[in-house]
Amino acid sequence: MATMQQQQQPSSGFSVYVGNLPYSTQSDDLGQLMSSVGQVTNVRLVYDRQTNRPKGFAFCEFADQSGAQNAVNNLNGTDFNGRVLRVNWANK
Repeated sequence: MATMQQQQQPSSGFSVYVGNLPYSTQSDDLGQLMSSVGQVTNVRLVYDRQTNRPKGFAFCEFADQSGAQNAVNNLNGTDFNGRVLRVNWANK
């Protein structure tokens, strides 16, 4: 049962999915945007394994639930370098 609790609340923070990113997005740029709504602990851009090209989405982890909730509430649908972002809670 302790394993189940660890999966629900990972020690690394609260994670959100960020989709529809421009392929030129850098981790620092996305981290800067996300830190405007809460304390970011990690940004992970997702790359294609075969081509090593960005897939256009990322996961951002926040130090607390309120930062992640602010990202979902305030950044979903906003423009980022010409693309409208999709920000949702990440599936575990």
